[in-house]
Amino acid sequence: MTAPIVVVGDALLDVDLVGSASRLTPDAPVPVVEDVERRERPGGAALAAVLAAQFAGGREVVLVTPLADDDGAQRLRALLAGRVTLLPIPATGGTAVKQRIRVGDHSVARLDSGGAVSTFGALPAAAAAAIESAAAVLVADYGRGTTSAADVRAALSAARGPVVWDPHPRGADPVPSTRLVTPNGAEAERVAGDVPGTGLAAVGARAEALIRHWGVGAVAVTLGARGALLSYGEGAPMVVPATPVTGGDPCGAGDSFAAAVTVALAGGAVTGEAVTAAVAAAGAFVARGGATAWDAVEPTAGTAEPGVDALLARVRAAGGTVVATGGCFDLLHAGHVATLRAARGLGDCLVVCINSDDSVRRLKGPSRPLVTAEDRARVLEALEFVDAVVVFEEDTPAEVLDRLRPDVWAKGGDYAGADLPEAAVLQTWGGQAVVLPYLDGHSTTALVERSRV
Repeated sequence: MTAPIVVVGDALLDVDLVGSASRLTPDAPVPVVEDVERRERPGGAALAAVLAAQFAGGREVVLVTPLADDDGAQRLRALLAGRVTLLPIPATGGTAVKQRIRVGDHSVARLDSGGAVSTFGALPAAAAAAIESAAAVLVADYGRGTTSAADVRAALSAARGPVVWDPHPRGADPVPSTRLVTPNGAEAERVAGDVPGTGLAAVGARAEALIRHWGVGAVAVTLGARGALLSYGEGAPMVVPATPVTGGDPCGAGDSFAAAVTVALAGGAVTGEAVTAAVAAAGAFVARGGATAWDAVEPTAGTAEPGVDALLARVRAAGGTVVATGGCFDLLHAGHVATLRAARGLGDCLVVCINSDDSVRRLKGPSRPLVTAEDRARVLEALEFVDAVVVFEEDTPAEVLDRLRPDVWAKGGDYAGADLPEAAVLQTWGGQAVVLPYLDGHSTTALVERSRV
């Protein structure tokens, strides 16, 4: 029987009150939010547990958390039902509820209710046993007292699997047996205090100081859009850059990182591998919509990638223009770069559609591609003017264009005055195919031929 992943910490009820605003109140310069829709979701350790269950691919996830018997707790139980196994610690007092007032994708204010700390009883024996035998344990500390309880700390110290600790400024220190602590940059600075250096040097010094201070195995400082820095307390730290994300709601990104790194460790990954996987997972989480899309169903085969879907939705919601281009991009050269840069200038995002390896072989012959689709996509995604890459299996991009429905399809080359094959497809939804100037003297075929001389 596969051991479960256990999440220990403070569960919250998060609520988004989403509406529209087109005017200010007459008595103060504040927006009037109308047509409000209420959206509830698990928060705190509860969100981390749900995300861990999504990442775990069928492995059981158990949530150990103080839970009262009020209306907020009942709504939280309903949100968790069927997603995670709940082992509550008996608690009294109100459930912490955090309500964000949002206009479109922007938060206007947040209203918090519930006590600052939880009042709860002893850790149930079943919860202690689950922690001890877990494949991995994630401590999602939200500063409400759970991690300070002596029986909870004893159970965490006795855990046989790796322990990941996502700290909070008001929370307790991690237990010394913790494998990995995951503070964000501000939390690391708050605990470690002033250290020499600036930039990454300062982050690395803080991580080393925290390892000494807490006596833990490693510290991964999450840096938002810059990725994460992993330190073992000595030697050069490992920095894992994040893939740039256009827009997105960063709420819950830390929970996503902590949940993903815990799942990876439970699966046998070493710490560096787990942190690398978690940075990618957190980026995908933000691109997918963040905490607001916590229960979104992953797209099935035949649809665009989830990050692409979220990107297009955000651009269109803001009234922007979606641009797409395509090709094999087998060896990226200056001609490609010039065309891609020009294409991005036509709108608010650029999606590059590339032929799969089989598609390239059918078009170019058995000796191509020289570079796999996975690596071609990685190179393209590294360009600052490329927002997303989609791989298609067909010989033409007609089907993928029908899925993406860009406003503009841009091609580089000597097509001026000629009918582009994709133009008819674009016309079905009112899109426009255009030709961009091509940098003369550059082609993949010519590069290949020169390399054989």
